[in-house]
Amino acid sequence: MVSFHRRPLPEDLVAFESELGRQLLAEAIAAGTAGAFFPLVAQLHTQADPAWCGLGSLVTALNALGIDPQRPWKGPWRHFSEDLLICCKTLEQAAAEGLTLPEVACLAACNGADVRGVSAEPGTIDAFRSDLRASVTAPAGPFVIVNYDRAGLGQTGAGHYSPVGAVHEARDLALILDVARFKYPPHWAPVERLWQAARAEDPSTGHPRGWLVLSRGTSSVRPLCALPAEG
Repeated sequence: MVSFHRRPLPEDLVAFESELGRQLLAEAIAAGTAGAFFPLVAQLHTQADPAWCGLGSLVTALNALGIDPQRPWKGPWRHFSEDLLICCKTLEQAAAEGLTLPEVACLAACNGADVRGVSAEPGTIDAFRSDLRASVTAPAGPFVIVNYDRAGLGQTGAGHYSPVGAVHEARDLALILDVARFKYPPHWAPVERLWQAARAEDPSTGHPRGWLVLSRGTSSVRPLCALPAEG
Protein backbone atom coordinates (compact mmCIF):
# COMPACT_ATOMS: atom_id res chain seq x y z
CA MET A 1 0.00 0.00 0.00
CA VAL A 2 1.27 3.47 -0.86
CA SER A 3 1.73 5.72 2.14
CA PHE A 4 3.00 9.24 2.77
CA HIS A 5 4.67 11.09 5.60
CA ARG A 6 3.90 14.75 4.95
CA ARG A 7 4.37 16.79 1.80
CA PRO A 8 7.07 19.42 1.26
CA LEU A 9 5.65 22.92 1.56
CA PRO A 10 6.01 24.88 -1.70
CA GLU A 11 9.04 27.16 -1.50
CA ASP A 12 6.99 30.33 -2.04
CA LEU A 13 4.98 29.67 1.12
CA VAL A 14 6.45 30.28 4.58
CA ALA A 15 6.26 27.53 7.20
CA PHE A 16 4.88 28.79 10.50
CA GLU A 17 7.63 27.13 12.55
CA SER A 18 10.48 28.50 10.39
CA GLU A 19 12.60 31.42 11.55
CA LEU A 20 10.87 33.73 9.07
CA GLY A 21 7.46 32.32 10.00
CA ARG A 22 8.05 33.13 13.67
CA GLN A 23 9.30 36.60 12.78
CA LEU A 24 6.15 37.24 10.74
CA LEU A 25 3.97 36.15 13.65
CA ALA A 26 5.87 38.37 16.09
CA GLU A 27 5.43 41.34 13.75
CA ALA A 28 1.71 40.57 13.29
CA ILE A 29 1.26 40.40 17.06
CA ALA A 30 3.02 43.74 17.44
CA ALA A 31 0.80 45.22 14.73
CA GLY A 32 -2.37 43.91 16.40
CA THR A 33 -3.30 41.60 13.51
CA ALA A 34 -2.90 38.22 15.23
CA GLY A 35 -5.86 38.36 17.60
CA ALA A 36 -7.38 35.18 16.21
CA PHE A 37 -4.15 33.22 16.50
CA PHE A 38 -4.15 32.40 20.20
CA PRO A 39 -7.75 31.18 20.64
CA LEU A 40 -7.52 29.17 17.40
CA VAL A 41 -4.11 27.63 18.00
CA ALA A 42 -5.16 26.68 21.53
CA GLN A 43 -7.89 24.52 19.97
CA LEU A 44 -6.20 23.64 16.65
CA HIS A 45 -7.45 20.20 15.68
CA THR A 46 -5.94 17.79 13.17
CA GLN A 47 -8.74 16.47 10.98
CA ALA A 48 -9.45 12.81 11.77
CA ASP A 49 -10.07 11.73 8.17
CA PRO A 50 -8.48 12.89 4.90
CA ALA A 51 -11.87 14.24 3.72
CA TRP A 52 -12.87 15.91 6.98
CA CYS A 53 -11.08 19.25 6.61
CA GLY A 54 -14.40 21.09 6.89
CA LEU A 55 -15.25 19.22 10.07
CA GLY A 56 -11.76 19.68 11.50
CA SER A 57 -11.90 23.42 10.82
CA LEU A 58 -15.30 23.64 12.51
CA VAL A 59 -14.08 21.70 15.55
CA THR A 60 -11.25 24.21 15.88
CA ALA A 61 -13.46 27.30 15.45
CA LEU A 62 -16.41 26.12 17.59
CA ASN A 63 -14.12 25.20 20.49
CA ALA A 64 -12.19 28.47 20.09
CA LEU A 65 -15.50 30.36 20.31
CA GLY A 66 -16.21 28.57 23.60
CA ILE A 67 -19.55 27.19 22.43
CA ASP A 68 -21.02 24.45 24.62
CA PRO A 69 -22.10 21.52 22.38
CA GLN A 70 -24.81 20.64 24.92
CA ARG A 71 -24.02 16.92 24.62
CA PRO A 72 -21.14 14.83 25.92
CA TRP A 73 -17.99 14.08 23.99
CA LYS A 74 -16.35 11.47 26.26
CA GLY A 75 -17.51 10.60 29.76
CA PRO A 76 -18.92 13.74 31.37
CA TRP A 77 -17.00 16.17 29.15
CA ARG A 78 -18.68 18.40 26.57
CA HIS A 79 -16.23 19.33 23.82
CA PHE A 80 -16.61 19.46 20.05
CA SER A 81 -15.13 16.65 17.97
CA GLU A 82 -15.99 15.51 14.46
CA ASP A 83 -18.29 12.76 15.67
CA LEU A 84 -20.58 15.35 17.27
CA LEU A 85 -21.03 17.18 13.95
CA ILE A 86 -23.66 14.84 12.59
CA CYS A 87 -26.39 17.21 11.41
CA CYS A 88 -26.75 18.27 7.76
CA LYS A 89 -24.74 15.30 6.47
CA THR A 90 -23.62 11.97 7.92
CA LEU A 91 -19.96 11.37 8.74
CA GLU A 92 -19.94 8.56 6.18
CA GLN A 93 -21.19 10.93 3.48
CA ALA A 94 -18.68 13.57 4.53
CA ALA A 95 -15.85 11.02 4.29
CA ALA A 96 -16.98 9.88 0.85
CA GLU A 97 -17.96 13.21 -0.68
CA GLY A 98 -16.48 16.00 1.43
CA LEU A 99 -18.56 19.04 2.37
CA THR A 100 -19.66 22.05 0.33
CA LEU A 101 -19.49 25.58 1.71
CA PRO A 102 -23.28 25.66 2.40
CA GLU A 103 -23.04 22.33 4.22
CA VAL A 104 -20.23 23.54 6.48
CA ALA A 105 -22.24 26.72 7.12
CA CYS A 106 -25.25 24.57 8.02
CA LEU A 107 -23.15 22.57 10.48
CA ALA A 108 -21.83 25.74 12.08
CA ALA A 109 -25.34 27.15 12.53
CA CYS A 110 -26.65 23.83 13.87
CA ASN A 111 -23.97 23.88 16.53
CA GLY A 112 -24.46 27.32 18.00
CA ALA A 113 -22.50 29.68 15.77
CA ASP A 114 -23.68 32.70 13.87
CA VAL A 115 -22.28 32.14 10.40
CA ARG A 116 -22.02 34.13 7.20
CA GLY A 117 -20.89 32.42 4.02
CA VAL A 118 -19.33 34.35 1.15
CA SER A 119 -18.83 32.97 -2.35
CA ALA A 120 -15.53 34.16 -3.79
CA GLU A 121 -17.07 35.79 -6.83
CA PRO A 122 -15.04 38.23 -8.94
CA GLY A 123 -14.64 41.54 -7.14
CA THR A 124 -14.84 40.16 -3.58
CA ILE A 125 -11.14 40.60 -2.74
CA ASP A 126 -11.84 43.74 -0.68
CA ALA A 127 -14.59 41.93 1.26
CA PHE A 128 -12.15 39.06 1.88
CA ARG A 129 -9.51 41.43 3.24
CA SER A 130 -12.11 43.18 5.38
CA ASP A 131 -13.38 39.93 6.90
CA LEU A 132 -9.84 38.75 7.59
CA ARG A 133 -8.95 42.04 9.26
CA ALA A 134 -12.08 42.02 11.42
CA SER A 135 -11.15 38.52 12.57
CA VAL A 136 -7.45 38.98 13.26
CA THR A 137 -7.93 42.28 15.12
CA ALA A 138 -10.49 40.78 17.52
CA PRO A 139 -9.48 38.71 20.57
CA ALA A 140 -12.30 36.15 20.59
CA GLY A 141 -13.87 35.91 17.17
CA PRO A 142 -15.25 36.19 14.60
CA PHE A 143 -13.09 33.53 12.97
CA VAL A 144 -12.62 33.01 9.24
CA ILE A 145 -12.53 29.57 7.63
CA VAL A 146 -11.45 29.59 3.99
CA ASN A 147 -12.54 26.98 1.43
CA TYR A 148 -9.88 26.98 -1.28
CA ASP A 149 -8.32 24.82 -3.97
CA ARG A 150 -4.91 23.63 -2.81
CA ALA A 151 -3.62 23.75 -6.38
CA GLY A 152 -3.95 27.53 -6.23
CA LEU A 153 -1.22 27.53 -3.57
CA GLY A 154 0.96 25.06 -5.45
CA GLN A 155 -0.01 22.21 -3.11
CA THR A 156 -1.19 18.70 -3.88
CA GLY A 157 -4.88 17.92 -3.55
CA ALA A 158 -8.01 19.86 -4.42
CA GLY A 159 -10.64 21.51 -2.21
CA HIS A 160 -9.63 22.21 1.37
CA TYR A 161 -10.81 24.12 4.46
CA SER A 162 -8.70 25.76 7.16
CA PRO A 163 -9.02 28.73 9.52
CA VAL A 164 -6.86 31.86 9.32
CA GLY A 165 -5.08 32.91 12.50
CA ALA A 166 -3.21 36.10 11.59
CA VAL A 167 -2.47 38.57 8.82
CA HIS A 168 0.83 40.34 8.16
CA GLU A 169 -0.46 43.46 6.45
CA ALA A 170 2.91 44.90 5.43
CA ARG A 171 3.70 41.75 3.43
CA ASP A 172 0.06 40.96 2.62
CA LEU A 173 0.28 37.43 4.06
CA ALA A 174 -2.30 35.29 5.87
CA LEU A 175 -1.41 32.57 8.37
CA ILE A 176 -3.32 29.43 7.37
CA LEU A 177 -3.72 27.09 10.34
CA ASP A 178 -3.89 23.98 8.19
CA VAL A 179 -6.00 21.30 9.88
CA ALA A 180 -4.36 18.60 7.71
CA ARG A 181 -1.22 18.78 9.83
CA PHE A 182 -0.24 15.29 8.72
CA LYS A 183 0.23 16.80 5.24
CA TYR A 184 1.27 20.46 5.55
CA PRO A 185 2.21 22.55 8.57
CA PRO A 186 0.53 25.87 9.30
CA HIS A 187 1.96 28.37 6.84
CA TRP A 188 1.89 31.93 5.55
CA ALA A 189 0.45 32.53 2.08
CA PRO A 190 -0.24 35.71 0.06
CA VAL A 191 -3.74 37.01 0.79
CA GLU A 192 -4.63 37.66 -2.84
CA ARG A 193 -3.38 34.25 -3.89
CA LEU A 194 -5.49 32.62 -1.16
CA TRP A 195 -8.52 34.53 -2.42
CA GLN A 196 -7.78 33.41 -5.97
CA ALA A 197 -7.60 29.81 -4.72
CA ALA A 198 -11.00 30.34 -3.06
CA ARG A 199 -12.40 31.46 -6.43
CA ALA A 200 -11.88 27.97 -7.85
CA GLU A 201 -15.09 26.17 -8.75
CA ASP A 202 -16.36 23.48 -6.41
CA PRO A 203 -17.40 20.68 -8.79
CA SER A 204 -20.07 19.57 -6.31
CA THR A 205 -21.94 22.87 -6.64
CA GLY A 206 -20.68 24.39 -9.89
CA HIS A 207 -20.01 27.63 -7.96
CA PRO A 208 -16.85 29.26 -6.61
CA ARG A 209 -15.59 28.25 -3.21
CA GLY A 210 -15.28 31.03 -0.65
CA TRP A 211 -15.10 31.60 3.08
CA LEU A 212 -17.15 31.51 6.28
CA VAL A 213 -17.21 34.05 9.10
CA LEU A 214 -18.14 32.44 12.42
CA SER A 215 -18.98 34.12 15.70
CA ARG A 216 -20.51 32.91 18.93
CA GLY A 217 -24.24 32.68 18.37
CA THR A 218 -27.13 33.66 20.59
CA SER A 219 -29.33 30.70 19.61
CA SER A 220 -29.14 27.25 21.14
CA VAL A 221 -27.39 24.27 19.59
CA ARG A 222 -29.64 22.36 17.18
CA PRO A 223 -27.84 19.04 16.61
CA LEU A 224 -30.63 17.50 14.52
CA CYS A 225 -31.15 20.27 11.98
CA ALA A 226 -31.09 19.53 8.27
CA LEU A 227 -30.04 21.37 5.15
CA PRO A 228 -32.68 23.87 4.04
CA ALA A 229 -34.67 22.93 0.97
CA GLU A 230 -33.40 24.49 -2.23
CA GLY A 231 -35.57 27.27 -3.55
